[in-house]
Amino acid sequence: MYKEVSNLIIYGDMDKNSILSSLADIFYKFENGGSSKAELTKEVYTQVKRILSVATDYGFDENLWQNYLTFVLITTENPFSITCEKTGASDGSVNTFALNDFHNFRVLFHYDFSEIERELGIDCFTILTHYKAICKKELMYNHNVSEKVQALSKRLASAETDQEFFDFVTTFYKDYGVGMFGLNKAFRISSEADGHVRFNAINNMDKVKLDDLVGYEIQKKKLVDNTEAFVNGRKANNCLLFGDSGTGKSTSIKAIVNQYYDQGLRMIEIYKHQFKDLSEVIARIKNRNYKFIIYMDDLSFEEFEIEYKFLKAVIEGGVETKPDNILIYATSNRRHLIKETWNDRNDVEMQNGMHKSDTMEEKLSLVNRFGCQICYSKPTQQEYFDIVVNLARRSGVTMSEDELKREANKWELSHGGISGRTAQQFVNYCMGMQE
Repeated sequence: MYKEVSNLIIYGDMDKNSILSSLADIFYKFENGGSSKAELTKEVYTQVKRILSVATDYGFDENLWQNYLTFVLITTENPFSITCEKTGASDGSVNTFALNDFHNFRVLFHYDFSEIERELGIDCFTILTHYKAICKKELMYNHNVSEKVQALSKRLASAETDQEFFDFVTTFYKDYGVGMFGLNKAFRISSEADGHVRFNAINNMDKVKLDDLVGYEIQKKKLVDNTEAFVNGRKANNCLLFGDSGTGKSTSIKAIVNQYYDQGLRMIEIYKHQFKDLSEVIARIKNRNYKFIIYMDDLSFEEFEIEYKFLKAVIEGGVETKPDNILIYATSNRRHLIKETWNDRNDVEMQNGMHKSDTMEEKLSLVNRFGCQICYSKPTQQEYFDIVVNLARRSGVTMSEDELKREANKWELSHGGISGRTAQQFVNYCMGMQE
């Protein structure tokens, strides 16, 4: 095995502590001596445990060894895989190196573990290649990753030539992309020890759809129209969803990402204290073959907070133009995002009948950078009842419509007033009480 791993060119720059590198070192010791059988067995079991951990995280089944190798192929970002993501396979000279690597991966796919199992008296590789998962709960792993890895793994296992193996992998890159951006819908960021940004996949994103949000048809249409233009490569605007709490602003954006994921839409959630990292985030994603929504939930600023200045420069006004594959979607309970006071009018000047305030202009300059502004207002009493009844029927609550309205009215009086969120909380309560 160490020979195949050491002969990798494009895919050879892997972490020395990775499972594949560690197994290659074990097989080198096994063939060349230097370690006892007990030590080798312990090292093998350590790597088998790591493969099982990956399989558990992503819900792999059947041939875990081939699933792991497939996972390595579709998560390794290098110049070849990223180019294939953008344009598909080309006729360049790099294909020679890629074919070399895919030949070695094809050998690894069908590697014969019988010798090391016989010498060490183990059968763990046989179990890994004929694995039966006890239970697969969807919340334990990212369903998108599991399905794609296992489907591609079976195709790669059936490849009879290196060229066929090459075609399967490069087609996957073109259709789905490579790395975490190709496999996941949404991400958060965190700071590494060296100060750089790390993208962390959100594996348990809410599966809400736009149809799940009752009412707000005009608002949803504006959001869909803007997003469809963006996904289809036309001009689109940064979008601000503002209005009362619990009216479905955040739900609408999550639903949009679910709806257009298959068309290459991804979301990166960023918090206010991370605005200083926006420039690096944009630099990391601007050349990828995806459309990215940078999502800012519950965006607002107090008078003493100056983070909005970073945001202003990124959206419009900085020297570097915002890439065409990036939009900013934000939600807020404040129409103008930044807290306003009467003191803002202290510098008002009057010229030729016009009133002008530099302070007010400064505070409004951020919201004016959002070309698509959508208002989500509280529902009326009747709209609230309609939402309750609709959600209750979808959830299987058997109470009569009159009883639902009567109890929903009592509920909202003591639970934050009329809103879609209050309606959902009431229906959750009804479901919990229903036998």
